[in-house]
Amino acid sequence: MKTILVIEDEMKLNEIICDYLKGEGYKTVTAFDGEMALNLFETENIDAVILDIMIPKIDGWSVCRKIRQTSGIPIVMLTARSEEDDKLMGFELGADEYVTKPFSPKVLVARVSRLISRIKDTSIELGSIKWNGVTIQLGAHQVTVDDVLIEMTPKEYDLLKYLIENKGIVLSRELILNKVWGYDFYGELRVVDSHIKKVRKKITPYNNGIKTVVKVGYRLD
Repeated sequence: MKTILVIEDEMKLNEIICDYLKGEGYKTVTAFDGEMALNLFETENIDAVILDIMIPKIDGWSVCRKIRQTSGIPIVMLTARSEEDDKLMGFELGADEYVTKPFSPKVLVARVSRLISRIKDTSIELGSIKWNGVTIQLGAHQVTVDDVLIEMTPKEYDLLKYLIENKGIVLSRELILNKVWGYDFYGELRVVDSHIKKVRKKITPYNNGIKTVVKVGYRLD
């Protein structure tokens, strides 16, 4: 049974989210502030996180940053702030989804399930795919660069895998967004640019292999 850490300081909303998750067969662990959240993350076996930004003691940005230092599990940011820069901040810190209040709990749970299922689907694949010194071990859901293990978020992993599988092909931002984030994702195209930047950094010294095609998208040479 997958365990979801729900970090939301509004007690009633926290309870509603947990009820929907339990209805889909998930185990839930709840936190009402950032300090409690990080303590639970360290002591529990967490498979995904639903994280409100405006929480007491330690804000959601800092919690997300801290989790990403050691883990690539799915993180869904939950917030009343809908400005584009706030969303981009969340993605820069490694969030996989960004859900704005008010929202449908059913849709929120569907997004979490989709993120978890993508990891599960990939984990049953066999073998590996390689590009220069970059290797993706499909069975282990891991990435190595020159035999050094690299920590990647689920979206960074999916993006790199998609680029390698389509090397030599020009991929538009719209196509990448649809294939990696899904057709029901209503995010900005700048999210693609943000994640490309992070993937490039993580696959150094092979980062120059991801070429920018002006006004179109990207190509892996």
